Amino acid sequence: MSKSTSSENIVNQKYDRCLADLLVKAGVGFGVGVVASVILFRRRTWPVALSTGFGIGAAYADCDRLFNPARIPGTRIITQAEEESK
Repeated sequence: MSKSTSSENIVNQKYDRCLADLLVKAGVGFGVGVVASVILFRRRTWPVALSTGFGIGAAYADCDRLFNPARIPGTRIITQAEEESK
């Protein structure tokens, strides 16, 4: 027997994945920004903020695609009527 998963659990798993993705990508962006700030930009703060923002933006885009798969380029939603006509 297959174990059924409630819709609440599916949404919770998606939120957990989004939060983990946000922490990882923002952390990587922060790290890259610190390294770039120290090595290239004479210890300025803007590379840290910029790269952290890029990480957060990438995580937001991935989370948006996770909750709304119709926004993935090349994806087509097949209705039940189209499925039955095949």
